[in-house]
Amino acid sequence: MHYIKDLREGEMVSEVYFCRKKTVAQSKTGKTYYSLMLQDKTGTVDGKIWDLNNAIGHFEDMDYIRLDAQVTSFNNALQLNIRRVRVAEETEFDVADYMPCTEKNTDEMYGRLLSLCASVQNEHLRTLLKRFFEEDAEFAARFKRHSAAKTMHHAFIGGLLEHSLSVAEICDFMAGHYPMLNRDLLVTAALFHDIGKLDEISSFPENDYTDEGQLVGHIVMGTMMLDAKIREIPGFPKKLADELKHCILAHHGELEFGSPKKPALIEAVALAHADNMDAKVQGFVEVLKNNENSHGWLGFNRMFDSNIRPTES
Repeated sequence: MHYIKDLREGEMVSEVYFCRKKTVAQSKTGKTYYSLMLQDKTGTVDGKIWDLNNAIGHFEDMDYIRLDAQVTSFNNALQLNIRRVRVAEETEFDVADYMPCTEKNTDEMYGRLLSLCASVQNEHLRTLLKRFFEEDAEFAARFKRHSAAKTMHHAFIGGLLEHSLSVAEICDFMAGHYPMLNRDLLVTAALFHDIGKLDEISSFPENDYTDEGQLVGHIVMGTMMLDAKIREIPGFPKKLADELKHCILAHHGELEFGSPKKPALIEAVALAHADNMDAKVQGFVEVLKNNENSHGWLGFNRMFDSNIRPTES
């Protein structure tokens, strides 16, 4: 894979890139050309197709395209002068090379998640966890690869798994530190708290809000998913089901943050704080990574409502 970050002026490139945007434009002489925004997991680069001849196949926005091009420079920025292009075959690329992706091992994380599921002592909650994470192969495959957000935090392939596991492990620690907490309920709620995002946010490459996501939202959608599965488990206690659903409905903590309910159980309070902490710390980490070559103050950040900077060593 010839990643965008490794491109050098003057070299020839034959590679597959993701076409984030395609614009049809006209030069000053009235000649039609294409201007492209090309992407892989290391960044983006502009592409230009000046000569629309038979070597230029049909493609659109959001296509993976195989191209032959020369790396040039314009206004001190690299650019690809594309001579040949076609839509890439599915066997020619791996989506993970073109989209932001977790830096952690997905299989290792999912193994830790399954260990948490197995550690739940309540038979009804453990059965519910197994119905989703062990017995539903399609759900498990989507859960492993899905994003946890459009932009704010964990907005990458594997982000939903990474975030859910992190929140569940924080909750596991909290249950040991505060014995009053019902560990089984709290850990189960943590693992399920964002499952509605599977349908609220589309898969990569779009990673954008769906119509259902805009109209209903992941908190209610996730609660509905749980309710449907709970109804399939004979003898699942109604009180336990209501407590679990309440934790999901209240996990954003405040009505103005999108929670249909404010926390009324101690486990719901713990979950809301664990979720917020993981989101905020990871959000800060991502800001620092995106500014790793900067020094000192980074400016005002909307997530933190503050001017922020890295810790000075």
